[in-house]
Formats: sequence, structure tokens, C-alpha cells
Amino acid sequence: MTALHEGSARDCAARVHARELSAAEAARHFIERVQRLNPALNALVQFDPAAVLAEAQQVDQRLAAGAMLPMAGVPVTIKDNLWVEGRTITQGSRLFADFVAPRDAWAVARLRALGAVVLGISNCSEFACKGVTDNLVYGATRHPLDGSLTPGGSSGGAVAALAAGLGLLALGTDAGGSVRRPAAHCGLVGHKPTQGVIAHPWGFAEPNYGVSVVGLLARNVGDCAWLLDQLSGFDAGDASAAPLGVAWQAEAATRDEPPRELRIAWSPQLGCDFPIDDDVLAALVQRVRALRTAGWAVTEADPSWGEAVRDYPLNALQHAGLHALHGRQLQTRRHDIDPHLAAQMDAGAATTPAELARALRLREPIVAGLSRFFEQYDVLVCPTAPVTAWPLGQIGPAVIGERPAGPRGHAVFTPLFNLCGVPACSVPAGRVRGLPVGLQIVAPRFEDARVLQVAALIERLDR
Repeated sequence: MTALHEGSARDCAARVHARELSAAEAARHFIERVQRLNPALNALVQFDPAAVLAEAQQVDQRLAAGAMLPMAGVPVTIKDNLWVEGRTITQGSRLFADFVAPRDAWAVARLRALGAVVLGISNCSEFACKGVTDNLVYGATRHPLDGSLTPGGSSGGAVAALAAGLGLLALGTDAGGSVRRPAAHCGLVGHKPTQGVIAHPWGFAEPNYGVSVVGLLARNVGDCAWLLDQLSGFDAGDASAAPLGVAWQAEAATRDEPPRELRIAWSPQLGCDFPIDDDVLAALVQRVRALRTAGWAVTEADPSWGEAVRDYPLNALQHAGLHALHGRQLQTRRHDIDPHLAAQMDAGAATTPAELARALRLREPIVAGLSRFFEQYDVLVCPTAPVTAWPLGQIGPAVIGERPAGPRGHAVFTPLFNLCGVPACSVPAGRVRGLPVGLQIVAPRFEDARVLQVAALIERLDR
């Protein structure tokens, strides 16, 4: 029989619900793995074995009382910027080292209501605003395949834990690729849902207001789609939440092949001349060829964004947002702030109202450009990240595609889709130099099921 940590979350829930396996037994299995493997990874930064077991025993009691719990006993990790009631949730920042969450985030409450068990809190970069996972509170998280490398960020703790079998699902956040890129670096599926599909009406104030979402991580596309089905929901307290019910049954869609007439576009550089390592590109091209060989028409085509997107348009908004929320701490507590974050706050303080207005207005032509593109194509396929994981201690690779790279050079392929609010999923696409790479699938807003259906097709072709 497949080991519990190697199986699917859906199978675990089915076994617990059928009483073939108790939630407590599942919890003990994962508690042992965390205790044995996490010290070397530093992926989970809050872990209470007694609380995990008690929560699992409550699930068993609810089942015995006749409750229907679709996610019964499934262990899930929660990123350290999403509230979990009664837990210390720091956002990776010393400024919040003593913060205890007063309630569960909406998605966490939903998970618990469905019978899932919170296994632990996963590490993230400070305020989830850096592409690697280290901070002054907990230190660095290490890549599960090579401890000398970073898993990326900001949801690096979530992916490192999941890839190491510490849990079966994970919640992260994604404001510019913070779920998708680490998923690609660690061989996982990472989905950024359509903006507002998973309600997030309370929690920490968000530096990247209007583009950040609760993101989903799983070991396979079917589990990721199933998690989306369970968590999709409306709450009037979330200004971005979709007021119409969504009944797409994404997990069911992943079992079927996409229609042969699907118009698929492959864009290796997103029309922006973004640099990408040659061997990473070769691995992704191989997956695109497999799609064509299997009978799907794939056209090489680029969205028309305009020149401004090459300068990472989220920067000004993120920097200003950070300064607005935390800049007052710079004078008295700069030593308690990650130097990279302090520099971002300084940049935010220097941003003029005119510059902010231009950044906000830039969103309109970017959204319009992608909308025009989706009039011609149903799905866009592109790289998730242009590189494999890089050494710990580096903010990013110094060179990408034989060209000098800035600190965000590794992150250029993901943030535009946050600005547009569209669904985007990273699916594993083989390995380069022994390290995973990911292919990103994108579609128009509310076409999450189609995105995951194509991701599942690529997953099957990769076997």
C-alpha cells in the first residue's frame, strides 16, 4: 500500500470518512514525519503535536456522531501570514513576533469545518514580499532536494513541507507568484485562483492590495482542483469576492481531456524578451511538443502588453504599501526589519503620488491587452520561473539566460497575472540538472477549471 504521505489528499479523506483509517492515526503518521524531517528543513515554524492530535481526535468524534466531512483527517499546513486562531502568526516579521491570531482566516475556518487538520504553520519571507524564504524571526527554509538551495518564496515553507511529505495540502498566498514559483522549484502544483474566488475578508492588511490571493498547493493537479472546489466561496466582507456562486467542479474537470478544438498559445518569453536559462526553456519546450504530439493545436503567440511591463510594475505599489503599513517603524525598529524589506519601505517613502497613479493606471492597458489575447486563444502556456532553485543566501540568481539579472529577474513570469486577476497554475514539467521546473497555465477570469484541466493533461503527458 502507498505510504500515507505519498498518496493523495482525496484518498486520505475517503479512507478516514469510511473509517478505514482514523484521523488520529493519520495525524500520528504526519507528526512523526515533522518531528524527524522538519529540523533540517525549517519549513514549519509553529508545530504543536498535542494540538494536532487533539484536532484529529475531534474529527473522529464528529464522524462518529454522523457528520459529513469531505476533508476528514487531511493534514494541511498554513502559511505564516494567514490567521490561525490562538497561534502566533508573525508574517515572518519581528514586528509581529508576539501577535496571536484572534480567529481563523476564512479559508482556514472552512478547512476545519470540512474536517481538515491544521498540521503546522509554514515559514515565509517578511510580509511575504521577497522571492526567497528567510526572515529574522525563524531563519531560512531549505530546499527539500538540496539543503544548500532555497525553495524560493514567499511560500517556501509551504512547498518545502509539502514536497517532503509534511502534510498533504498547503495554503499560501500569492501576490506576484509566491505560490507558483516555489511550487515550480519543488516539483509541486501551485494554483493562483481568480481574484475573489476564495474569500479573504479578514486577516493582516495586505501590502499588495487588490492583487494578493489565497493560493493552493498540492502534490498533484487533482488534489489541487479538489481543494479549490472545497474552498471557493463568497463573503460580503471581501471587497474582491465574486458575488455569484461558482459551481465549476474543477476536480471532476481534471478527469476529462480538454476539447481538441481548444486554442492553446505557447509564449516562451511573454512578448517581453524576459531572459530564461536555455536548459529550462528546453525542458518546457519538450512538454509543449508533447501536447502537440498528443493531438492538441499549440500556436506560439505573445500577449501585447506594452513596454512598461518589463520593469516589474508591482514594485512601486508593493513598496508604497509596505511603507504605508510599516514605515513608521523604520526610525525606531529598523534593526528588527529585514534589510531588503527596509529598502523597499524606503523606496515606498520616496514614491510620489504621480508615480503611484501611473502604476495604478498601468493596470488598465495590461488587463486590456490580456483580454484581447484571450479573444484569440482559450489558454496561455508559459514558463513559471526562468531558473531552477538557487543557493541559500542569494536574493536571486545573478545571471539568467546568460544575461545579468536583477533581484526580481527570477520572478518576471508570474506577477502580470496577479494584476489581471486571472487564474494561473504551475504544473511540474520535468527536471533540469536534477531540479524541478514548472510550466504555467493561464486562462480568463473564472476559467479556473479549464486551467486545471489543461494542467492535468500536462501532468498525464509527463508520466
